[in-house]
Amino acid sequence: MIAFDLSDHAARRAMAALGGDDDGARERYATVVWCHLIEPGDSVAGRLVAARGATAALEAVLDGAAPAEVSPRELAEARKRWLPRLSARAIADSVASAAARGVALVTRADAEWPAQLDDLGAHAPLCLWVRGDVAALPRLEASVAIVGARAASRYGDHVATELAAELAGSGIAVISGGAYGIDGAAHRAALTVGGLTVALLAGGADRAYPAGHTQLIDDVARTGVVVSEVPCGSAPTKWRFLQRNRLIAALATVTIVVEAGWRSGSLNTAGHAAALARPLGAVPGPITAATSAGTHRLIREYGAHCITGADDVRELLGLSTAAGANATTGGFTDDATRVRDALSTRSRRDVVGIARRAGMSVDSVAAILGLLALEGAAECDADGWLLRRPDDRR
Repeated sequence: MIAFDLSDHAARRAMAALGGDDDGARERYATVVWCHLIEPGDSVAGRLVAARGATAALEAVLDGAAPAEVSPRELAEARKRWLPRLSARAIADSVASAAARGVALVTRADAEWPAQLDDLGAHAPLCLWVRGDVAALPRLEASVAIVGARAASRYGDHVATELAAELAGSGIAVISGGAYGIDGAAHRAALTVGGLTVALLAGGADRAYPAGHTQLIDDVARTGVVVSEVPCGSAPTKWRFLQRNRLIAALATVTIVVEAGWRSGSLNTAGHAAALARPLGAVPGPITAATSAGTHRLIREYGAHCITGADDVRELLGLSTAAGANATTGGFTDDATRVRDALSTRSRRDVVGIARRAGMSVDSVAAILGLLALEGAAECDADGWLLRRPDDRR
């Protein structure tokens, strides 16, 4: 038997920094302990905790007696993985870091728990570490994951921005992984239009990864939600990135892959969405572009829906496309007019020049340009943006 203090007193003391109900402190503390022992998606731990609860399951593991839910061999192998990580000091440091960074603990017992994660069964997370608007988690019933290549092309970045801006602007939450490329474009566009966006991290929620997105992740936390299933202080690893993808697919109602190479990690997210029977879409690109080889593969071999605009995504969500379009454009009438006035039908202009003429921020102009492009009112190439004449539109 392994000695570890799981008493009510120890639990309340350990969890005091995170607040919460003292009556449930022991179960919450046991959940935090589990979170430190296992890697994401550990099905042995998932089965034990689902059957017995976090405290009773942990006591059984510490006692060394094989519970009925797992075989003696499974338990023996699991204890070899888990017990070397059992450290009250490491757990205390992690909880202190969470409290210092304003990271909240959300478990299945909390009203804010997003029930769609339970579709992962034994592979579901035992808890979530959340920075930002915890109350937004239950509001993700109509949400879209926009994912894709880190080394995104200009085309991919443009499409991700368009989709995220229009969808977020019409009240649809945008979920992604906080990475460079498509993820970052989706988060920025959603923030620009004042929409809700959620970043799921492979490392702890207390620090941004990649470091170059520190400001972006902070901005997401300020108005949206930053989520991780691993404790604060945890480093992102290749395995955690792959397992993080299952959370993106499970949390979102629909998953859209904008750009992906033939063996892109975004295809891993798509695979999880398909396994969960979630609607899956992919954006087509040039047949010569390596960054679109993966999306073409999803469309051709895996039945992903071909996504050519936000209305296609709304259809997958079961929403009225007309209602969504009206909701999106209504709030941008004045700003769109200013951007139109700053464009030319004869000479192409870059976003910075358009923003200067319109007297608006570059980010705001970029989002509006994306909407105008979707309407066919503007077009872009390597030389910049051009306002299309009504006669030129199809």
